[in-house]
Amino acid sequence: MPRIALVTCRPGPQISVDRDLPVLAKALEAAGAEASAEIWDDEDVDWASFDLALIRSTWDYSWRAGEFTAWAEECGKLTRLANPAAVVRWNTDKRYLGDLAAAGVPVVPTRYAAPGEVPDLPDAHEYVVKPTSGAGARFAARYTPDEHATALRQVERMHAEGFTAMVQPYMSSIDTAGERALQFFGGRLLHASRKGAVLTPGTPYDERKVAHPGLEPWSPTPAERAGAESALAAVPDAPELLYARVDLVDGEDGRPRVMELELVEPNLFLWLHERSLPRVVEAVLAAAR
Repeated sequence: MPRIALVTCRPGPQISVDRDLPVLAKALEAAGAEASAEIWDDEDVDWASFDLALIRSTWDYSWRAGEFTAWAEECGKLTRLANPAAVVRWNTDKRYLGDLAAAGVPVVPTRYAAPGEVPDLPDAHEYVVKPTSGAGARFAARYTPDEHATALRQVERMHAEGFTAMVQPYMSSIDTAGERALQFFGGRLLHASRKGAVLTPGTPYDERKVAHPGLEPWSPTPAERAGAESALAAVPDAPELLYARVDLVDGEDGRPRVMELELVEPNLFLWLHERSLPRVVEAVLAAAR
């Protein structure tokens, strides 16, 4: 009977409820495993007693990225961690988009401004400012060129808290075609979803957003699937990936571009894709064994 830790975080006002966690735990138990939800920063957890630590909803990690990656390194020494600590360390900093671009993956153009640096804000189109370590659109906002002063105040706030800012053009296709999320598990496409725009004009960066508005099942196009697979192929230690979510939007040329690559704690949306649960259970059990 494999012992599996479904790694999550403590509840809090800024933390969403993981609707998949109890469903996945129950399905793993029914398949003959011993599965339990464990808090990643609980010092009383004996990670070595598990055959697999499966990161699921550690949705507070972006507040404490350094602490979280240190935990992942230590946990990975005690048991099998999915995804592996090296992947976690690489993916918790969204400067990985630069690595993907260098590998020829079509990504949303991104510029960065570390603490002490002045960001280069666009003058000709809408843009988005957000931190390189973030989840659930936290500290993210959409601006027009005449809102530079407000955007700079946001950057100053992020810099004061130690975050590097990233600036991207607002991809207007999101307002009509939405954002598509292709999810992979066990090396295969699991399912796909589409959601509407998260960032609306005038919404303050420090206001809580709805992370997945209007979420619905989606059938990915061949171009979307190819774009997602090219991103996964460019990940360091890609063969070690158990799960992944690739978020895509359309560029001005109509071709899919990678907005984000989620390899740490992506929501699986099993409540929307119930038929995917058996495949997830099968892959998790295989990883635990």
